[in-house]
Amino acid sequence: MGSTNGYDALLVVSFGGPEKPEDVMPFLENVVRGRGVPRERLLEVEAHYQRFGGVSPINRQCRDLIAALDVDLPVYWGNRNWHPFLEDTVRRMKEDGVRKAAAFVTAAYSSYSSCRQYLDDIARARAAVPGAPEIVKLRHYYDHPGFIAAMADHTREALDRLPADTREQARLVFTAHSIPVSMARTAGPAGGAYEAQLRRAAELVTAHVDEGRAWDLVWQSRSGPPQVPWLEPDVCDHLEALHAEGVRSAVLVPIGFVSDHMEVVYDLDVEAAATAEKLGMALTRASTAGTHPRFVSMVGELLAEPEPTPCAATCCPAPVRPAQRPDR
Repeated sequence: MGSTNGYDALLVVSFGGPEKPEDVMPFLENVVRGRGVPRERLLEVEAHYQRFGGVSPINRQCRDLIAALDVDLPVYWGNRNWHPFLEDTVRRMKEDGVRKAAAFVTAAYSSYSSCRQYLDDIARARAAVPGAPEIVKLRHYYDHPGFIAAMADHTREALDRLPADTREQARLVFTAHSIPVSMARTAGPAGGAYEAQLRRAAELVTAHVDEGRAWDLVWQSRSGPPQVPWLEPDVCDHLEALHAEGVRSAVLVPIGFVSDHMEVVYDLDVEAAATAEKLGMALTRASTAGTHPRFVSMVGELLAEPEPTPCAATCCPAPVRPAQRPDR
């Protein structure tokens, strides 16, 4: 078995997604287990998936990424919420004799949902498999040149798809998954890291594409109750505000995602596109990093870096949900 920087395997860890209509509701129940999400909300989101045949693009994109990787290690794949489940994959790794694996997570930023929750899931999977290999999560890569180059190329391609007479003044609208404000405040070792890292990534991509071009960072895919503050503005609300300011064209850049989740193809390609059409605004959407050659090569570069320092136990703490509050 090959070795890279002390690792004898690479584990790709992702969110997971349904691959046929009957998978959708069991998958969604896995995602929201213990969160008290109303059945009505699950049925609403299920309809989004069924619009696309009950298939999320994320699993296919994970397979494509794994096929594109050029690393001198066996590559495994485990998901948080759907097959192949992380625990099953860790068990197979143990049976195969893996001793120490690097984990590449398909989330680039610091927050509970994009970092700590993956660490917790890895820990639970290892605890369920006696003799499980050591698993080291690779560092956040939001500012890695490979990720930035991939997103810059895709943003240029999206700009080129706009009508020629609208390109020069087109606004870059970077989007990321909204999270509760309370979670954003505690993201990273000192708080605020999720927003700060996203802004840094947006700045770097813009500098590669057109340093003087106007850009914004907005949010999408809110799923929480209305009384809980989440990061704003929503992308559709922002398009309406831009239109009111006289902006007539924009490129949506899903900087918060590394592959096409359902949130990308529904919230941007359906809902945001419908908003732009209603407004008469020219709109295109940049691809996610996917299997861009620089993003693929980035994974090997991360493997060759010194082993990252583990996150402190207090970093990106789990959110306190209403049912968990000590005064309830």
